[in-house]
Amino acid sequence: MTTVLRASGSAEFLSIVPTLAGFTPTESLVLLPFRGSRTCGAMRLDLPRDDVGLDDYADAAIGLVARVDGTDAVAVVVYTDDDPQPTRDGLVLPLAVAVDEVLGRADAVGLRIVDALCVSPAGWSSYLDDDPVIRALDREAPPVPGVGDVSGDHLSGAGLAKVDLAEKERVGRAMAELTELLETSSARGLPDIANPQAIAALVLLEDLPAFFESLLASPHDVPAFATAALLWCLDRPLFRDVALTQWATDVVGGVRTLDAQLAFAGTGVGFPADLGDVFLGRGPDPDPERLRLALTLVRFAASRAPRASRPAPLTAAAWLSWALGRSSHAAHYLDLVREIDPEYGLAALIETLISAAVLPEWAFRRGAAAAT
Repeated sequence: MTTVLRASGSAEFLSIVPTLAGFTPTESLVLLPFRGSRTCGAMRLDLPRDDVGLDDYADAAIGLVARVDGTDAVAVVVYTDDDPQPTRDGLVLPLAVAVDEVLGRADAVGLRIVDALCVSPAGWSSYLDDDPVIRALDREAPPVPGVGDVSGDHLSGAGLAKVDLAEKERVGRAMAELTELLETSSARGLPDIANPQAIAALVLLEDLPAFFESLLASPHDVPAFATAALLWCLDRPLFRDVALTQWATDVVGGVRTLDAQLAFAGTGVGFPADLGDVFLGRGPDPDPERLRLALTLVRFAASRAPRASRPAPLTAAAWLSWALGRSSHAAHYLDLVREIDPEYGLAALIETLISAAVLPEWAFRRGAAAAT
């Protein structure tokens, strides 16, 4: 079911931006691609930094909008904590030069300008007015079924759950027992005396695609030893890539990825291009609900993992967030990884991926489909 939000003017348009974005932006430049008179969502960028040239910033911003299929117009909204500055010639809105650069770049590529607005502590105004006037923000975001609360900023929902120390210790002990069992069983077979829960976790690892799929059934309620088994897998690139690809495709995709990984590790056989494309955000659109369930799962695991074991699930959370179009959340998880292990390999790879492609290709196709 598609919900249509209508705006008869700039004030009403501003009131629906948080609903379109899914949050209330702060210190952000928000771009809304239009197809005719309709927009299907919003893209957020950090405000330009002093060390970034405005021409490069404008190129990146409009390049992002232009990737959405069918886009022929754009609206720009700046959210800033800076106040407009009164001068002899009238009011000067914050970031006016940067917005002028963005609008100029949009015009240069043939995009119509729908609106260009500034929201500051003083109120809101338009960059398109020759003599800007500050108006009060007096409209709340309209409620939309299924959207939920949008009052938080772009990092809302990215924090890990608070977990008591006893739960973390249970997972830590489970990881130690499972690791020891894996090491001894590979060398001498199963020991005569072993924790049945550890043995059960070992059995789960005998069929990884089935294990990864089963975890999506209840991603926020995984027993300690199953959590330990997941953490063990995510910390090993061969199995981690199987999990991420499977969650973005299906069980068949997981089986194919596992076979391809084992073949590559054993003989150096080339990796199938369509599976590699998944990690790069290309190919068929994944099911967003599967990605959300997987994100819930790895966030659950990260919150319960010992500190040294958190980079793996946090990096998985970064990729899944990026796959869902939440680059700000992805960057947040990568920051958490850097605090623990600045040299963690996959984190650096994903950071490069996000820098090269702010969003995956399928995010732009979803946007275009929603606009029709």
